[in-house]
Amino acid sequence: MNDNGLKYKIGISLIPGVGPVSAKKLIAYLGSAEGVFTAAKSRLQKIPGIGESTAECISKQDVLDRANQEIEFIRANNITPLFYLDDEYPERLRQCDDAPVILFISGLKEFNSKKVISIVGTRNATSFGREICRDFIAGIAANHHDAIVVSGLAYGIDITAHKAAMNNGLKTVAVLGHGFDTIYPPIHKKISAEISQHGALITDYLSNTLPDRQNFVKRNRIIAGMSDATVVVESDTTGGSLITAEYAVSYNRDVFAFPGRINDTKSKGCNYLIKNNKAALIESVNDLEYYLGWDDQVKTNQYKQQKLFHDLTDNEKHIINILKTNGDLLIDMISNLSGFPSGRVSTILLNLEFSGLVKCLPGKVYTLL
Repeated sequence: MNDNGLKYKIGISLIPGVGPVSAKKLIAYLGSAEGVFTAAKSRLQKIPGIGESTAECISKQDVLDRANQEIEFIRANNITPLFYLDDEYPERLRQCDDAPVILFISGLKEFNSKKVISIVGTRNATSFGREICRDFIAGIAANHHDAIVVSGLAYGIDITAHKAAMNNGLKTVAVLGHGFDTIYPPIHKKISAEISQHGALITDYLSNTLPDRQNFVKRNRIIAGMSDATVVVESDTTGGSLITAEYAVSYNRDVFAFPGRINDTKSKGCNYLIKNNKAALIESVNDLEYYLGWDDQVKTNQYKQQKLFHDLTDNEKHIINILKTNGDLLIDMISNLSGFPSGRVSTILLNLEFSGLVKCLPGKVYTLL
């Protein structure tokens, strides 16, 4: 971890009154996190949205002492920091305006799989809800989808999802609402160690951050943001599951909910999401496959591509070859690799969609069919 700029990357997340959006703006204007702390106060004040008091806080550099303390902690505990510009940072989360500037990881750093879903639900899950969750995840594995399952390590549906993922050979990620010096709830400390071996624990909170309620509300944006879709298994009309679903909707991600009886309080949240068109009704993994385009169409699509390839323009063939070589890509990355302006790439991709050769996934990620 020989990163001389790490204290600045951590420090910028600690500046009072500077959230992720403002922090990224500062970095964009000044070129790096270190540049933010070395800039003159007069220059900082000229940046839109950065007033005199914020510029004063940055110039004092008090937060860097706390950042150095955190560096000692993460080194001692084998924790990996991920800056939002790092290649291993969760790509889907990076597309969200309020994504954390820095994350702390214990375990694997494989967040950019082709298939990532979040599964959330009530802490007071019924045996029926837990069974649905286990069967659903078993179906994902049985249908050979190498998906990552994301949840929040809480009681009920969350912990059921983590265990079911590991039992079925899938990677799982637990997003924490506190620092790595504690695990909440404490009873899940043992399972959290297993998760870090078969997936990862992830947080944007520093050590000595208590597991307060507002922290769990805030961390839900990570659960929603790093996934293609959020699946709600059981939920009342209030609570973290609905908050996570609302975040997913705001990020233009798919939301699915298992319906329940109209007089069941633990199904009211799911029914509310479906009734208000914030979630699609889901009954099995087959529904998820249909909505997310996970259906097994490999042979059909290979034939289709071979048949249509000779009818494509040179520019269209160029884009197809980029996707074949690099896999699923954001439109900006396709533009960079092709050398074409983003407007031209959008037109080419639209034509390829009409031809049934590519598909736009959540987060403006394009994939070959």
